[in-house]
Parts: sequence; structure tokens; C-alpha cells
Amino acid sequence: MHPTLQIIQKEHASLTAMLQSIRMMIKRGPRDKPLTFFEVMRAMLFYIDEFPEKSHHPKETNYLFPVILKRCPELKGVIDRLDAEHDAGETRVRELQHLLLAWELLGETHRQAFVSACETYIDYYLEHIHVENTQLLPQAAQHLSAEDWVSLDMEFSKNLDPLAHFGVAASELQTPLAQEFNHLFTQITHHAPAPIGLGDD
Repeated sequence: MHPTLQIIQKEHASLTAMLQSIRMMIKRGPRDKPLTFFEVMRAMLFYIDEFPEKSHHPKETNYLFPVILKRCPELKGVIDRLDAEHDAGETRVRELQHLLLAWELLGETHRQAFVSACETYIDYYLEHIHVENTQLLPQAAQHLSAEDWVSLDMEFSKNLDPLAHFGVAASELQTPLAQEFNHLFTQITHHAPAPIGLGDD
């Protein structure tokens, strides 16, 4: 498999795990540790805002999608949809951060608004990943040229998602993101539930 596809699939897997853990956090609720609950939820949403929205999506939109469109023009409708979702993504996650803060600061009357919006967001995001994995990446693997892959591999190897490589490779990723986000990911993995963390059920 081409390095670009490996990187994208790893990043999709880490994001899927994060979304599933957020869902588990919501189901579990604050219980007797509200400070930890809200702190970890903020950290998880911050990760989504900082990496997928600001690095992963722009790389797909600016580098991968134009090449696929050039080789597979019949995919224009799918690519237009995915681009539109990328454009809306940052606003949607910021809205979730605001709703979470309202629940934390203003109390239980604001809980359901956050829960409903978050469930909708998770479903939308998982569907977005599914469309990329099933409708775009296989076509890229089949139709892109060797020259296309050289250029894409160069771009996608920059600013690797530290969470996608967390664990064995985390200490070996000598990148600004890995250094900067190490504390954040340690906090998430210590307190969030599986599949992304080690927290209790």
C-alpha cells in the first residue's frame, strides 16, 4: 500500500477510535468525577479541532482530492460533498465545544443539547470517513500514477498525527506536533474509555 494511503487510514482509525471513546464518555457521564469528565471531554474535542480539522482535512482537500478528480472525474459529486463537509467541520466542532462548556458551567439543563449535537456529529463524521475509505481511497489506489504518489507521499508524510502513532512510535516521532501534544494524549489515554484510552467503564 502506498505510504499516503497508510497514513490516511491510520489517521482515520485514530479519529474513529476518538469518536467512539467520546460516545462512551457521554454514555458513562460525569458520575462522581465531573472535573475529570469535563477536562477529558475538552481535551478530546480540542484534539479533533487541532489535528483533523487543521491538518488532516486540508491535506486531503488541497492535495489528494484534486489528483483523484483529475484521474477520476466521475467522482466529482463525492469529492464536492466531502469538501463541503471539510469546510463545515471546524464550525461544527467549535459548536460542540461551546455546548460542552454550557453544560459544565450552567448545569444539567444544558446536558441534552450537548449530547444530541454530539451524537449527530459522531454519526456524520463516521459516515464521512466511511465514504472516503470506500469510495475514494480504493479509486486512488487503482488510478493514480507513480508520479502522483511521489508528490502525495511527500506531503502526507509531513505533520503526522501523533495520536495515530501513539504508543510504540510516539517517542520516536520527533515532530513539533508529537512534542506539543504528548501531554494532551497522555491525559486522554489515562482517563478516556476504550478504544482510545485506559479509563474504567
